[in-house]
Amino acid sequence: MRFIWNGAISFGLVSIPIKLVNATENHSIHFRQIHLADGGRIRYRKVCELDEEEVQGGEIGKAYEDADGTMIPITDEDLAQLPLPTAKTIEIVAFVPADQIDPLQMDAAYYLSANGVPAAKPYTLLREALKRSNKVAVAKYALRGRERLGMLRVVDDVIAMHGLLWPDEIRAPEGVAPDGDVAVRDAELDLADALMDTLGEVDMDSLHDDYREAVEELIAAKASGETVRPAESGDTGGGKVIDLIAALENSVQAAKKSRGEAGDEGDGEMADVHPIKKTSGKSSASGKSSAQTTRKGSAASGKSSAQTTRKSSAAAKKSTSRSTPKSTGAKKSTSTTKKATAKKTTKTAAKKQTSSSGGSGAKKTASPRKRTSA
Repeated sequence: MRFIWNGAISFGLVSIPIKLVNATENHSIHFRQIHLADGGRIRYRKVCELDEEEVQGGEIGKAYEDADGTMIPITDEDLAQLPLPTAKTIEIVAFVPADQIDPLQMDAAYYLSANGVPAAKPYTLLREALKRSNKVAVAKYALRGRERLGMLRVVDDVIAMHGLLWPDEIRAPEGVAPDGDVAVRDAELDLADALMDTLGEVDMDSLHDDYREAVEELIAAKASGETVRPAESGDTGGGKVIDLIAALENSVQAAKKSRGEAGDEGDGEMADVHPIKKTSGKSSASGKSSAQTTRKGSAASGKSSAQTTRKSSAAAKKSTSRSTPKSTGAKKSTSTTKKATAKKTTKTAAKKQTSSSGGSGAKKTASPRKRTSA
């Protein structure tokens, strides 16, 4: 890791050369300002108010603005001549229990690395002394042009330093607490304790920034040309007057359910109770509706069966009536055939008789016809 400052820890008459390394890093996603019309980037330029010309970094210095607006120039040489014993030293001034440090004072965090082989022995000595005493060291140091307050403690096998705000930089919480006296009942405190016990502890390493991940997914989707769907926003319930007891009970049950620890004791108390009349009325209506549906279905089924039977009978009759003429026609054809056969037989017999009786008979028969015609 890149160090940002080097100096020494002053531990009484012991001096420990160290390097200062950032212990934290910022993962926030930074955005640039652009011109909405054409997407061009918006940049800030440093312009002098007097001549309205852009000024480069090498031409810019420091100044203190007085109450009347007068600018009092301050140079780096002026600051370097000030008596600052902590310019290159982290000077330990006391060792105190860790609970005496107000967390409100906590600022940036750094790791202190031993600078070189000779620093290893005194560095280890200070680290082990802090471990055995269960205390933290309060120190002064100078960084980026001003003196600061710090707290040294042990993290694993490394000495870490937390920058602290000066006590006079912490504001008093005046006007922040709720107005008036608010009474809290023991039952509410008991439920709050139950909720705290149910939520229990958490592995700090498992916590992560969900918002940053969502922003990264949004950027990746837009970069690939995908359509971004708006996220569903849940109801936070802000500003609503709620039943505190009910909210605490529901919170305890929800916490147990999320952790898979829902017991039999709390389940009965949290069950939803519905009026019996409404339930039975709904059941009767449901039964009535089911009966009506059954009767309608049976009637419709019977009606459909009857209609089907009648249609089948009508179709059978129609088929019979159609087939009957065809049968009569067949009989008529048979009788006609028999008659024709009989006529042919009679004619044949007559011819035979005529031929057997001889020609005289035929002539005699023919002559009267001629006379009659005359």
